[in-house]
Amino acid sequence: MSVHIVVAVTDRGWFDHLRVKNDLVEVNFWAPSSANFKALEPGELFLFKLHAPQNFIVGGGVYAYSNALPCSLAWEAFGEANGAASLSQMRSRIAKYRRTAPDDRTDFTIGCRILTQPFFLPERDWIPIPDNWSPNIVSFKGYSTADVAGLRLWESVQLAASSSPLSGFSEQQARYGTPSLVRPRLGQGAFRILVTDSYRRRCAFSGEKTLPALDAAHIRPFSNGGQHETSNGILMRRDMHSLFDNGYMTVNTDLRIEVSRRIREEFENGRNYYDLHGKEIARPDDHRNLPDRFALMWHNENVFRG
Repeated sequence: MSVHIVVAVTDRGWFDHLRVKNDLVEVNFWAPSSANFKALEPGELFLFKLHAPQNFIVGGGVYAYSNALPCSLAWEAFGEANGAASLSQMRSRIAKYRRTAPDDRTDFTIGCRILTQPFFLPERDWIPIPDNWSPNIVSFKGYSTADVAGLRLWESVQLAASSSPLSGFSEQQARYGTPSLVRPRLGQGAFRILVTDSYRRRCAFSGEKTLPALDAAHIRPFSNGGQHETSNGILMRRDMHSLFDNGYMTVNTDLRIEVSRRIREEFENGRNYYDLHGKEIARPDDHRNLPDRFALMWHNENVFRG
């Protein structure tokens, strides 16, 4: 099969900030505009190159997801994996590219391309850009492994992986022998964004749509064997997330909310929560993202206080 590859021009500050970090499981390759990115399918290869005159591909990752997000949400989800030391530094870079005032406090909406298994090549293994790369490209160019240039890119990345231990990438190396999709391994940030968008940026319990008040709740926590998978998440208002994690609320396998009697017994309160008892949660549009039945059973049996 053939797969697509994107080579995107990187912000040098973004690259330099991330290249020295050895424990990254995901990064946000953001663009200052909110234009949709549709050049890749999840599992295809996203590479980045430096600005001219350093015309080399210097790293990449497995493409997982993209959407337009407020920069505050991008920072909350990915932190320094946005390629900046702080939200203010990130906002300043966005302002520079948008040509607004450096101290502009706007919560800019930016284009986010989420990459898993990111890797950053040592300089000795930097890959020269393809011969058909145009100096006029300011964003990205797509390739296909069905074409000579795209296949050479694929093989060059495989060669770099074989000569250097690339964090997050080398364990996928065998799969890169023949062009094929790689299943993205989501991190906490990607999980947050995918669950948020899966529920149309509204609390599945209450319909609340104020983004800073919403959390992507794991049904089965990662620390207890749960995965960063969309089907292991439900978007909730933060107070409900806390109650869910502490066993005062759950969702049964019929996707209906159950509220523990312990709220009333322990806090002599909870009327607003009891109004939700028996209500069916909002469902994701994609049935593949519905809450996993076994994760719900685990929460019902091991966390819910009844």
